[in-house]
Amino acid sequence: MRFGYTLMTEQAGPKELVRHARAAEECGFAFEVSSDHYFPWLDEQGHAPYAWSVLGAVSQVTERVELLSFVTCPTVRYHPAVVAQKAATVSLLSDNRFILGLGAGENLNEHVVGRGWPPANVRHEMLSEAVEIIGELFDGGYVNFSGQHFRVDSAKLWDLPDRRTPIAVAVSGQQSVERFAPVADAMITTEPNGELVKAWDHERAQVREDSTRKFAQLPVSFGTDREAAERRAHEQFRWFSGGWKVNAELPGTAAFAGATQYVTQADVAQSIPCGADVDAIVEAVKPFAEAGFTDLALVQIGGDQQDPFFEFAKSDLLPALEKAFG
Repeated sequence: MRFGYTLMTEQAGPKELVRHARAAEECGFAFEVSSDHYFPWLDEQGHAPYAWSVLGAVSQVTERVELLSFVTCPTVRYHPAVVAQKAATVSLLSDNRFILGLGAGENLNEHVVGRGWPPANVRHEMLSEAVEIIGELFDGGYVNFSGQHFRVDSAKLWDLPDRRTPIAVAVSGQQSVERFAPVADAMITTEPNGELVKAWDHERAQVREDSTRKFAQLPVSFGTDREAAERRAHEQFRWFSGGWKVNAELPGTAAFAGATQYVTQADVAQSIPCGADVDAIVEAVKPFAEAGFTDLALVQIGGDQQDPFFEFAKSDLLPALEKAFG
């Protein structure tokens, strides 16, 4: 199992994220994932810079770590042909260290262009067309496409890396697994669901023999003052309790604040490791390992709390995780 670091664009500005990326590589993380948001989840987080500018800068201050968008919605705010161009450029800048992570998106970020928010089945249709368009553009040559949701007129990527950029797709249930396992290079999800991993492998085996990586994410709130770490987790990450079916639908930070007004600090502390206990984080990772995930990205909650987390990760956390799961 490989362990990564999350560049949480919702909780830090662009310059800070670039500095965090370099520090995360230096302290030993294997890969780095970046969220791609127009809004934070809650006002308390307070940030939302343009992820692709950040990724471009990060590609120049890191040398070893893989980089992933985690995840980009290529259907409403962005056209898939433009996403393909962005991804190919970051792949070139990073010397083939980039994986394009795609998902069906959240109303929170996509509503800003005023096109409305379609139901989940339509979003999956749109994502399926987007994956097809992006894949054809990655293959090179001119692409024309006329689908139910998108049109592409004689598009071509003039700067392509020598290695085809891998595509990872976020899934949440059987419908999305059946649709995307046969065509994606890796799986992304948020919960340690072993049945989802098995379903992914089963669907993929119907068309391809190679195995794929499975990415997930785990928030932590490190701090030597456990009470302060719990307060910070509750203040900035209580939205996490809603689950993706809810989180995908809410339109703004006020809606997330209202939906989580009865979530207590104790509720959050039960689901997110808080404090400086390495064993608690190892226990939280265990279900992901048992479910069959190959890669897990950690999120340190609090944009101003990254430096002490890096010290903790280098000296204690990463060695413990490597010993247990590496």
